[in-house]
Amino acid sequence: MNVRRRLIPTAFLAGAVSLGLVGLSACSSSSASDGDRGKSDGKLAVTASFYPMQYLALMIGGDHVDITTLTKPGVEPHDLELKPREAAQLGESDVIVYLKGIQPAVDKAIEQSGAKTIVDAATLTTLEKHGTEAGAGHAHGDGDGDDHDDAEHEHEETTADGSDPHIWLDPVRYAEVARGVGKALEKADPAHAADYKENTGKLVEKLNGLNTDFEKGLKDTPTKTFITTHAAFGYLAERYGLKQEAISGIDPESEPSPARVKELAAIAKRDKVTTVFFETLASDKTAKTVAGDSGLKTDVLDPIEGITDATKGRDYIEVMHSNLDALRKALGAE
Repeated sequence: MNVRRRLIPTAFLAGAVSLGLVGLSACSSSSASDGDRGKSDGKLAVTASFYPMQYLALMIGGDHVDITTLTKPGVEPHDLELKPREAAQLGESDVIVYLKGIQPAVDKAIEQSGAKTIVDAATLTTLEKHGTEAGAGHAHGDGDGDDHDDAEHEHEETTADGSDPHIWLDPVRYAEVARGVGKALEKADPAHAADYKENTGKLVEKLNGLNTDFEKGLKDTPTKTFITTHAAFGYLAERYGLKQEAISGIDPESEPSPARVKELAAIAKRDKVTTVFFETLASDKTAKTVAGDSGLKTDVLDPIEGITDATKGRDYIEVMHSNLDALRKALGAE
């Protein structure tokens, strides 16, 4: 996998966001460098690779789990390199939850960890190959977007077979992953299986509600095309009948070619695009360049690879609703 783009750093969830009886304040989180792991406190030792996996472990595990998140604040997830001690400590985890294809160094360390239970989110749902290459859009169904030669571009974030790993941005696929994580925790800690099952059900219910909100909110928008600096929203676009147009597809802060700027201007005019999206923690320079040349506005569409004080929401659900609001506004629903 060839990854060059800047990912949003991960931070632990701020505050206590409740999900039924499961509160974040009830869960204990720590960094990968914190002492020895284990069940000395009676909790299941769970290691999560980065925020989307951490969120699932927190919501499903509740107060029965002690979570370590490998990607700490300020660290780019795809560039994460584990120290020998950190890699060795992976073997002390009762459960590891990760998404293969996002963090190569982490993938290798996990495969060699010998941990009791290893859960790869990529195996819990169906992955697809989307237009993550520079300048590619992803259309729903009819495939009437501009043609691009995949061989001429480098893919920015893909699994080993070229599939798009951004499954958490589709609430339906994310719910499938949640069910798989829940079953893994039930098996790893049978004494609390009933709680994990209940918590999984509550989380899936929230994700189903989120899916309904997106379906209703994006059903009758005047335009279906959105422009973004990061081609992370292929699953979301497919799920809700939208078309994603990425500026570069590799680095959200890179300068687009004059040809691509011209192409995007034509697309914006044709499809009545109003907004160019950028990420919360990435520079908006590229977005402003394209927007300025096309007479468009800029706004944030968050790939939710981490939660920080700058994020528009305290957790996955809140940030997804912020994304929905931004898309509705950009697509003319508001």
